[in-house]
Amino acid sequence: MTNESSGPTAHQTSGEVNESSARRNPFAPPEAGQLVVYRGLTLFDGTGSAPRPAVSLVVEGPVIRSVADETDVAAALAEGAELVDLTGHFVTPGLVDAHQHLATPPDRPAAEAILRRLVHSGVTAVRDMADDLRQIGDLARAALVGEIAAPDIHYAALMAGPGFFDDPRTHQVTQGAVPGHVPWMQAVTDTTDLPLAVAMARGTYASAVKVYADLDAGLVAAITAEAHRQGIAVWAHAAVFPATPGEVVAAGVDTVSHVTLLAHEAAEEPLTSYKDKPSVDHESLVTGEDDRLAALFARMREQDVVLDATAGMWASEELAGDDPESTERARRQTELAIALTAQAHRAGVALATGTDYETAPGEPFPALYKELAFLVKRCGIPAPDVLRSATLVGARSAGTAHLTGSVEPGKLADFAVFAQDPLADIDHLRTITLTVKRGRRFPRAAYAATPPRETR
Repeated sequence: MTNESSGPTAHQTSGEVNESSARRNPFAPPEAGQLVVYRGLTLFDGTGSAPRPAVSLVVEGPVIRSVADETDVAAALAEGAELVDLTGHFVTPGLVDAHQHLATPPDRPAAEAILRRLVHSGVTAVRDMADDLRQIGDLARAALVGEIAAPDIHYAALMAGPGFFDDPRTHQVTQGAVPGHVPWMQAVTDTTDLPLAVAMARGTYASAVKVYADLDAGLVAAITAEAHRQGIAVWAHAAVFPATPGEVVAAGVDTVSHVTLLAHEAAEEPLTSYKDKPSVDHESLVTGEDDRLAALFARMREQDVVLDATAGMWASEELAGDDPESTERARRQTELAIALTAQAHRAGVALATGTDYETAPGEPFPALYKELAFLVKRCGIPAPDVLRSATLVGARSAGTAHLTGSVEPGKLADFAVFAQDPLADIDHLRTITLTVKRGRRFPRAAYAATPPRETR
């Protein structure tokens, strides 16, 4: 019995097969051997080096072959490389949104519209911080093979204490199943078979276990140790309740999310549960000089824990509040985020740029642009540091810094092209003209010219 699906049929030529594949995967990375020379650009490469003018990049298929090597440029052109003139333009590594939720609740058209806007805005990777991984896994696959226009997606499987799973969001992402009893959203206690639980999380093809809520310090440490033993990262909330920020960091997690949760290192009462957060001394902490936070930041720097600050989240329209009480809460949380993010940066903590929300469907640019502007304008962090946070540190937060996050030979051809210098003015991100992801070009003009599909 023959397997007729293993190759071209008797009536198909290889050209027809390739054409069919291209129709299915219109955004696939170019094949190895395809050469493109990008010439004349000013390069911020994300490594910490100063920007370099008049640089040329040679890209072969999905990979950067050389940077500023004129001998290789000449060789590539002799081999028939396509030449793209970027004279007067500014190039950075592809941007990373380190905190997205693309399927709470699942809505495939809406998610694809968000992803399309992201990739046409210079974003080449996102971290999805726990969702319905049945949909996220397929979106990640579709993005990787080029079925859809999208950044690469790296995602987490969530673990929390049983008390967390009456949260309505957990029901949204486990429709047809029981929250806390699926591989991507597991309830954990001190009797849980952790090797099996972590293996189940890994089976979703997740990049990390996300440690969320209602777990004590011992369980956070045990989950982290088992995850690392099995070769998977741990992304944690900055406070897990009752585990404190200090205990979460001591457990050895790879990243922590939400800078305002770090304030609970200075809580006035012991932490108990996610739903019952104690008060903190707001007036003391907004000075940005608290000794307890200074000690925590020193340990984070020492252990190389990345802080996914989501600093501008409380200043967004989505969380601004529609009554005096919620508006005041958002204002105070914004003040706290500014103070603690600035203190973390001064202490040398590696910051990633996550958002945890997205701008409205009609907006031309993503929430990530607002987060970067918030870090520069409100937190006082220099633009070069913010752009490094949005690129190489973002890649580190996703566990992919060996592949992407900087413009260097041997790494993926992930970069963004701007008509004006975002180092001079962070709002120049809005002059994006081109995104290159895994060597595939996504011109900004194509986004403006082609309306997205309707979302429900």
